Amino acid sequence: MTDEIASLRAAHDRLKLLYQVSNVIHSTLDPQQALQLILQEAVRVMRASSGSLALINPTNALLEIQASAGLPANAGDLRLRLGQGITGWVARAGKPARVGDVRGDPRYVMLRNDVRSELAVPLEVMGEVRGVINVDSQSENAFSVEDQELLEELAAQAAKVIQNTWIFEQSRLKARLLETLVSVSRSINSALNVNEALQLITREACALMDARTCSLLMLDPTGQWLDLRASYGGGPAYLDKARLSADESFMGIVVRRKKPMQLENVRESSLYQNKDMARREGLVSLLSAPLVFGGQAIGTLNIYTGKARSFSNEEIHTITALAELSAIALEKTRLYERVVDLEEQLRQNEKLSALGLLAAEVAHEIRNPLTVMKMLYHSLRLEFATGDPRIKDDAILRDKMDQLNKIVEQILDFARSTEPKLARVNINQLLDDLALLVRHKLRNQRIQFVRKMGNDLPEVMADGTQLAQAFLNLTLNAVEAMPGGGTLTLSTRAVRLTARAGKTTHVLIEFRDTGKGMPEEHRRRPFSSLLSTTKEKGTGLGLAIVERVIETHRGKVRIRSEPGKGTAILITLPV
Repeated sequence: MTDEIASLRAAHDRLKLLYQVSNVIHSTLDPQQALQLILQEAVRVMRASSGSLALINPTNALLEIQASAGLPANAGDLRLRLGQGITGWVARAGKPARVGDVRGDPRYVMLRNDVRSELAVPLEVMGEVRGVINVDSQSENAFSVEDQELLEELAAQAAKVIQNTWIFEQSRLKARLLETLVSVSRSINSALNVNEALQLITREACALMDARTCSLLMLDPTGQWLDLRASYGGGPAYLDKARLSADESFMGIVVRRKKPMQLENVRESSLYQNKDMARREGLVSLLSAPLVFGGQAIGTLNIYTGKARSFSNEEIHTITALAELSAIALEKTRLYERVVDLEEQLRQNEKLSALGLLAAEVAHEIRNPLTVMKMLYHSLRLEFATGDPRIKDDAILRDKMDQLNKIVEQILDFARSTEPKLARVNINQLLDDLALLVRHKLRNQRIQFVRKMGNDLPEVMADGTQLAQAFLNLTLNAVEAMPGGGTLTLSTRAVRLTARAGKTTHVLIEFRDTGKGMPEEHRRRPFSSLLSTTKEKGTGLGLAIVERVIETHRGKVRIRSEPGKGTAILITLPV
């Protein structure tokens, strides 16, 4: 009877103890804090002098100490293979080990020379051994069978805690990743050049991974070198290091394989070239992910930590996702810069076109008085005596007038040579391309762009380049008319302007702005001579160019404008 009572009392005490331990180790969802609490409670319950909790790193399959008590400061650097030491044997066998005197056990790996007995039990998470709880004592045979059972029960509870903290940490990391990706995406969309986007990416990656330094390398046009394009947290030694060979460097391997790779210690790895720089900068572990776009690797995103660290699969997936987004962002910013260049080319084309028109008008204006001059000169019938020096002056004068007339004819011939090269053109597509071209300018000018494109719009025979220049001119005129912002509405529709029964004859394109409208003088003469413009700003060539282009396409331009309420430009082109 006494034995039964003692047994019940011992069971009650054990349950009470486990309940208390459970309350403690369930008090946090932070993974590292949870592991430390589990280990501290194991050491306390077992009345041990020291202990450790080691987990199997899925990347290298080594046992690494994640929490310890009573062990030397460098205990965290210990790495055990499965089967190595008593801890490694427990991890591989999946069975507990209770050793009364470690000095007689060949498996023992010494961390403290005063340890005599050891008890180690496996940590099983979802039926798989993921680590080992180990407690030590300075006394021989310090741990009983009951202690082993108690530690096994504690390990079972600890496994659930570890699983929950891992799930929580994964969810937290995914949420943080999503938040970072959204932030990066939003910020990149507002970045207007490549360098700004690259700097943003490295800063966000460094914050996301709690890293010491983050850098972004990109292949040069030859594909032979990886150049540092942006970094965050890097010191002078890192920023001044030599460019890397794409064939010989570790990052070059990442580019060729198009897969993320990591180095646990760059100071010791034979794959890493800049070991001295790493020591000066305090860099230890490295995770490098390729920037892949369209199946091609264009660079690497690199994460450096200041302490030894094996990046988890979740962290690798995180950086890979950020690298993929970065590659897309880089291509987007490159595309934007090309669009800006194209816009500038169109502006230059506009100037050249205007210059051609201006030259033609100047030639016309010169030819008329020149013709009169020639007629009057010939009517004078000047005759000079032989030997009179004015005979030579007369010949020079005739020759220079003929030369001037030829120059005028050449200018007019050149102006006439810019006839449109006709082909089938989809007006809606042309205007969509225009919208892409000017979207940033309109946004910066606080102008809302509204498009009302007609369905099933027929194609027209036109020179797409010349129409694009004309439409760009109208858009820029509208922007100039709305310095404080406003709305630009662009609409198209099919219309019937002739007696072809029920059939579309023309395409109508309308540009309508909410600007200040045209003054009375400009409304009377909207397509006035290039030489008589009175615009305060700009060249005054825009509408003249538009009219010329539309007329060469057998179309018409109409203008409706009211001061203070805006202007509408209506263009009709024959189908």
